[in-house]
Amino acid sequence: MAYYVGIDLGGTNIKTGVVDSEGNLINKIKIKTHAERTMEEIIHDMGQTALDVIKDAGLEVSDISAIGIGSPGTPDNLSGVLVYSSNLPFNMAPMRKLIREVVDLPVYIDNDANCAAMAEAVAGAAKGTKDSVTITLGTGVGAGVIVNGRIYSGFNQAGSEFGHTVLVSGGIQCKCGRKGCFEQYASASALARMTKEAADEDPNSLLTEVIAEQGAPNAKAAFIAMRRGDKKAEEVIDKYTDYLADGLANAINTFMPEVLVVGGGVCNEGDPLLIPMREKTMSRPYFGPGVPKTEIRLAQMGNDAGIVGAAMMGMTCVLDNIDGK
Repeated sequence: MAYYVGIDLGGTNIKTGVVDSEGNLINKIKIKTHAERTMEEIIHDMGQTALDVIKDAGLEVSDISAIGIGSPGTPDNLSGVLVYSSNLPFNMAPMRKLIREVVDLPVYIDNDANCAAMAEAVAGAAKGTKDSVTITLGTGVGAGVIVNGRIYSGFNQAGSEFGHTVLVSGGIQCKCGRKGCFEQYASASALARMTKEAADEDPNSLLTEVIAEQGAPNAKAAFIAMRRGDKKAEEVIDKYTDYLADGLANAINTFMPEVLVVGGGVCNEGDPLLIPMREKTMSRPYFGPGVPKTEIRLAQMGNDAGIVGAAMMGMTCVLDNIDGK
């Protein structure tokens, strides 16, 4: 059995695990990133966690085939450099070189959303398929595309940014510089904003009361109020699922994946979100008569997706004879 180390680098935590070639997570550890530090200090800790998790698994460094890293931002896997990350003090960070100074193994780097998609493809909701798309609804909208069992990220490894495709021309300003981006209408943050706007329109609505109970507008408030019979909240959810369905249908039309995986905390709301999301989404792609249709599934890998996906990305790079040295 071959083993791989997966490192999920985030602005808050560094999560590291040993994963076998079937996508099974053997063990994992988590440490704080302390993003205020220099990139050299952070990357050194990443290498050290790899050594620690290998030891804790009862393995030797020689038992590990490669290290895979999932990071926010834009990687250059060929050179082993993290070109840029908005959440970390990294700019042209020589990640492969610095990690190999700590642990001498091949090192591969990819975007964290791509790694999450790989985890779902190998061991999660899209297991057994060759072509899948994973969309994550969080502060923004993350997306990862798997084509023929491999991550697709364009010629510059900056592709699959579905969150920054325009859904509403001239719409809400996005941090990327464009207006009307998908994530401004379909992220959990967008739902929280829409909920506050609706409550501001009718301060006496149940929405206002629920927001006060929650302490601030969030992605849960409209669902809570809707379950209590509030019509204003129902309108918010209807509008939100319309926007979400349009964006998901665009993703299906672009790649026609066998499975579209949807994840993120907002999916925990269950049927009040999932039923209209599926019904609206599947009524919009251009399948044509008799054409097999994409299946929409919920993400299964949860908080381990980054670790498992990074490790599996490392495995595919090894299989493809990409030089990780």
